[in-house]
Amino acid sequence: YPWAGSWHWGGGWLQMRETTFYDFAGSTLVHSVGGWGALAGIIVLGPRKGKYVNGITRAIPGHSMPLAAIGVFLLWFGWYGFNGGSVLSADPGLVSLVFVTTSLAAAAGAIGAFATSALISGGKHDLSMALNGILAGLVGITAGCAAVSPGGAALIGLISGVVLVFSIELFDKILKIDDPVGAISVHGVCGAVGTLLVGLFATDGGLFYGGGIGQLGIQAIGVAATAAWVLVTCFVMFKVIQLTVGLRETDQVQEDGLDLHEHGETVYND
Repeated sequence: YPWAGSWHWGGGWLQMRETTFYDFAGSTLVHSVGGWGALAGIIVLGPRKGKYVNGITRAIPGHSMPLAAIGVFLLWFGWYGFNGGSVLSADPGLVSLVFVTTSLAAAAGAIGAFATSALISGGKHDLSMALNGILAGLVGITAGCAAVSPGGAALIGLISGVVLVFSIELFDKILKIDDPVGAISVHGVCGAVGTLLVGLFATDGGLFYGGGIGQLGIQAIGVAATAAWVLVTCFVMFKVIQLTVGLRETDQVQEDGLDLHEHGETVYND
């Protein structure tokens, strides 16, 4: 995080250009770092036991959707501190704009993911996808929350929610990469998408700094450089852990559950 963050927030090479990379609160420098790090870890770790059997993808659902929903709404509330705090002052106009753009993008992300997942699943309304859509909208707007209009924020959130669904399907069904909570798609992919969309929806004549294609280009360079840095360093880190202390639990521990082996008790007694 400090290394990649210093490229932009520390006055590094991404700022030393006529057209400056823009990532207000960290769609790329925070969220995509986590997403690409997760991808590197998952590649080294491999899928959970029983996830892919004879080429068939098997769902391993969480145990409580109400708890998942509560968690997402806690995150949404926390995002006002995350994005609003990045203003670094109590400027009422800018803080208010950030709160509004953050709220609209989150709501639009839920709608985009909810509708898209229903369309491709034959009308099934997937709560988990809607919840991840909220997070996709929040991640997507983080880069441009202080630079876009409310309408632009809603579009960024909507696009992020739609992209999220196809990204999850790609990693899970086609690439067979086992991401239990969709972290790669929410944080990595939607972080990249939101950063790129700053070049289309920022309010300075429709383009931040009037950068046009040049702004899109520098946004893409920042996204790509961050992804490359994180994938390489995290892959090496996870590989070292795997070869030394180990990364994956044994089949027996996976069957019995981590709670039993790590705590001597289990949440579920049935």
